[in-house]
Amino acid sequence: MKTYANFIKKVISNYIAGSLIAVFGVGSVFIFSTISITPKEILLLFGIMMISFLCMIASDIVFLKFQLIPIKTGLQHDASLEEIKKAFDQVHRFPLRTIFRINIPHLLGFSLPGFSLAVYLYQLGLFSFPSYYMILAMVGAILIAGMHSVIEYFLTTSSIKPLLYDLRKRALMLYDQDLAQPSKIYTSIRSKVLFTAIYIGIFPLLLFSLATQVHLSEAAAEMTQEYWSWAAIVMFMSIAFSSFVCFLLLKDIGEPIASLEKGMRLVKKGKYEYRNEVYSDEFSRLIAGYNQMLEGLKAKDRINSLLTESLFRTLAMTLDAKDLYTAGHSIRVAEYAFIIGEHSGMSKEELDLLKKTALLHDIGKIGIKDSILLKDGRLTEEEFEEIKLHPVIGANILANVEPASAMAPLIPGVKYHHERYDGKGYPEGLKGENIPKFGRILAVADAYDAMTSDRPYRKGMPVSKALSILREGKGTQWDPKYTDLFLEHMENQGYLGEEVSS
Repeated sequence: MKTYANFIKKVISNYIAGSLIAVFGVGSVFIFSTISITPKEILLLFGIMMISFLCMIASDIVFLKFQLIPIKTGLQHDASLEEIKKAFDQVHRFPLRTIFRINIPHLLGFSLPGFSLAVYLYQLGLFSFPSYYMILAMVGAILIAGMHSVIEYFLTTSSIKPLLYDLRKRALMLYDQDLAQPSKIYTSIRSKVLFTAIYIGIFPLLLFSLATQVHLSEAAAEMTQEYWSWAAIVMFMSIAFSSFVCFLLLKDIGEPIASLEKGMRLVKKGKYEYRNEVYSDEFSRLIAGYNQMLEGLKAKDRINSLLTESLFRTLAMTLDAKDLYTAGHSIRVAEYAFIIGEHSGMSKEELDLLKKTALLHDIGKIGIKDSILLKDGRLTEEEFEEIKLHPVIGANILANVEPASAMAPLIPGVKYHHERYDGKGYPEGLKGENIPKFGRILAVADAYDAMTSDRPYRKGMPVSKALSILREGKGTQWDPKYTDLFLEHMENQGYLGEEVSS
């Protein structure tokens, strides 16, 4: 209920601030700058405003409590889905009902009591101005209430968002139902723009006309310098109000647009982030459509990822199937490489590329003659030189696969996974960190699997011995950082390398 408590605080603070500005700011300036009254009359009018202000707050509290009942019920821990739906609907309608909540208490609690008190004091002879001024003052009070309600509408629209998010989250968690789907428009943008634009245009003119009528009646003569200075005050207030409401309107429209723009930028980068914003106008449909589009993209992306991974695995298994002794080699190397990459802190995207590279790291062996590739026994120097061509052949194969942009990140690992850290490897004799990162990782993973796998001319060595050889060769044959990460992982799994003499 913390969200509800914060909402109530916001509603109350907005209302008090708006009321003070409307009643004692615009209202008092309008009255005291328009008519000529004595200090005693000023005190009496101020007293009437204070009493009317308290009556207005009391009547508003009654209206507010009535409007909050379904919202409070829907936020209870044991609320049913129907109660949450009613609360969600009530919160959506809250800004529009705020306009009625402000205007009716303003009329019943402020204008009528104020008018009645003024008439009573006028009959007692405590006011010297013309009696019809009180009717004009009541009309002015209604206009000011309208100004207050317009401002309060936009402030409330902003305040309800945490409540909407909380109610939507509750419905999803407790009843697996998204209240924003399908989206319902509670207040159209067209209505908001039309109402606001019309009110901004009419309010200053009505207020100015009303005040002019009073002032010209008092002047009963041609316009003077005093009149123009008074007119400047009224016009300044009108312009300030119009500018402020326009700012709120633009903010109300601009926020969801900015949110969607942010989402589209993320989609462009391949990041599918669900939009959780909840709106009461046409933007609700736009956000819902965006989220549905996102779900479609995610589904297609998952299918494409599965197809791509299946293709890579199929290629790896096809290659390994040529030699029964190396069957599963590429898949195991991919698993070991993934472990090293994960322990080095790679991102999900980078790990995916590393895994694909590992699955295809020996694809160049397709270009090596079977008589050499499947030979029982040790290779001659000439045969080994031909075997050493497979990284370059593999890189060339991938370079001709479309789309080239998808294959490009895989090529360095495929081409350089037989380079040595000390520069004595092949095909280019690269040294240290000049060897691409994927090549250095795959060198460790490939060597470990080669040492522990059976060959026609030898049995695979024990895990502990292979780990000892890796430890001994780090910094010369293999990258020390990635070798240590793999050794640490294997030792945590219970494998310990034994000392091996050089």
